[in-house]
Amino acid sequence: MRLTRSTFLALVAAALPLAASAHVGVDGAAHHSAGFAQGFLHPFTGLDHLAAMVGVGLWSALVARGARDLVWAPLGFAAMLLAGALLGVAGTQVPAVEPMIAASLLVIGLLVVTRLRLPGPVTAAVVGAFAVFHGVAHGHELAGATGAAAAIAGMVLATVLLHGAGIAIGWTLRERSALLPRVAGGAVALFGAVLLAQVV
Repeated sequence: MRLTRSTFLALVAAALPLAASAHVGVDGAAHHSAGFAQGFLHPFTGLDHLAAMVGVGLWSALVARGARDLVWAPLGFAAMLLAGALLGVAGTQVPAVEPMIAASLLVIGLLVVTRLRLPGPVTAAVVGAFAVFHGVAHGHELAGATGAAAAIAGMVLATVLLHGAGIAIGWTLRERSALLPRVAGGAVALFGAVLLAQVV
């Protein structure tokens, strides 16, 4: 299979999460001196969060039939990530946060592999339900820190940008390769399954 330059660049971008460390147990104290920059950078420092956010954008692009289809999942994820972060900052205890984060990767990866197309509101609800747990994980790290609001704003902006990166990758690959998105989705799903096995 011949790779064009844009396909190669898309593959490199898709592989970037592999250079990051997983959020689980790695950077749990990253936000104690909170601020916009710390919040913005945090989603890039955990492989689980990074893979989920890029994966949501990738899935959206692969199944989109129009511009409106591109935004349901990213907006649902970003909105519920914010809600979860606010719950976490407030000290709300939510059970099974780490298992649900791992499960989100498994599900999002499988959605990419299968290119399953769902109605827009269902799409937003599915990824939004998982995003709450990602947000709670971040929010717990920010609880009691000064600058928490700025950190959350940075985190949400980074999330939107990562969704955009996933959409760009998916849009590049959707007509050029049926295999590469499935490989990427399979890698995300496998990573989720491994994390899930570790935290349950």
